[in-house]
Amino acid sequence: MTMGRPPKYKTAEEMQVVIDDYFDNLPTKQMFIGDKLRDMPLITITGLCLHLGFEHRTSFYKYEDKEEFRYTIKKARLRIENDYEMGLKLGNNNAGNIFGLKNFGWKDKQEIESSNTHKIHGDKPTREELIAIINEG
Repeated sequence: MTMGRPPKYKTAEEMQVVIDDYFDNLPTKQMFIGDKLRDMPLITITGLCLHLGFEHRTSFYKYEDKEEFRYTIKKARLRIENDYEMGLKLGNNNAGNIFGLKNFGWKDKQEIESSNTHKIHGDKPTREELIAIINEG
């Protein structure tokens, strides 16, 4: 019988202490916001994962599958997602922020699904084709 590594964190509270330490002690980069130079925090998923002591971010995501850790992981991810969204508002590195948000499931296109299976022949549908489509809706 093979044994895996013991869990790095036994409780969500134990993990939360390390997550809070990450957010409280973030590295910063000086950036101009408008005409003022400010220290901006550098928040990333991989930075959080490294701070938590993981070798890969999938180890972090696997904790979300555990009921006790679900809220803790989701909240930490939401804080990082919020940082990307705020970056859009500030107008800094929008391409990078958009990429980051897409990794959180955001989309920049509208998707329309239709279950309509009627085929319309020619440039203009016939009156009967239109009535059939409307009656199915």
